[in-house]
Amino acid sequence: MESQRATKKLGLIGLGLMGRPMGMNLLKAGYPLTVWNRTAARADELVAAGAKLAASPQELAADCDFLLTIVSDPPALEEVLWGANGALKALKPGSIYMDSSTVSPQLARKIAAACAKQKVKFLDAPVTGGDWGAKKGELLFMVGGEETTLTEVEPLLGVMGKKWFLLGPNGAGQTIKLAMNLILALQVEALAEALTLVTSAGLAGEKLVEVLQSSMARSGVLDIKSQNLLKHDYTPSFPLRLMYKDLTLALQLAKQNGVTLPATSASQKTYGAVKAAAKEDLDYSAVLKFWSTK
Repeated sequence: MESQRATKKLGLIGLGLMGRPMGMNLLKAGYPLTVWNRTAARADELVAAGAKLAASPQELAADCDFLLTIVSDPPALEEVLWGANGALKALKPGSIYMDSSTVSPQLARKIAAACAKQKVKFLDAPVTGGDWGAKKGELLFMVGGEETTLTEVEPLLGVMGKKWFLLGPNGAGQTIKLAMNLILALQVEALAEALTLVTSAGLAGEKLVEVLQSSMARSGVLDIKSQNLLKHDYTPSFPLRLMYKDLTLALQLAKQNGVTLPATSASQKTYGAVKAAAKEDLDYSAVLKFWSTK
């Protein structure tokens, strides 16, 4: 295992709330790591811990056996892969590319087809678990792709996460991730609505949360996000702008599949109103602000 870690060269593109701690865990596990980010200063912590900083995605990809990307949205991913000095054309035959961004299943399949032409193995593997899960190495990976490729990267996943699911062919990971985030968004918005109802009636929101946590309505996300809502602390763990993006992607996928998602459609409008009014980056629990702007 130690010799494998010494010889396998890893590349990481995307050093945001999730990417930086994921990279740090790979370094702590002894893997050689090269990184790139559009804002180079975000690499400082990882470089100080032993990572190399590449000048471009293309330079990074040309020198790695395993590439991991985790960027904000489909346009950012397409630019990293196909833009000037993009990574995709530089990936070596036999290497593995795993994308942990949240994008459309359609884009995941487009990437898979491009990788196949270069004899590069590809997994779409978006994550859930928040920035705290990334820091603790307790992320959950939702994977689309070949089982043999997943088996090859399991040692790396074990450094960054606690569990992973092979859900189907390329695109399956992204489909499940969009469905997951749809549920999280609706749950947190429902709690925000309920708290608004309770406080408008003159009662403390803590009373609702106390009952909620002893009831069938309790959930892991509400245990965490209820504290943000009660304290009005919207320090981003998962930014609202990204949740809005994911709801939009879910609605686009639903349209392609000929299904209607009425609750998701309504929720997207609510998150969109808060996003439009925000002057800073907020956690998606800031959906509660919708009622303060009325």
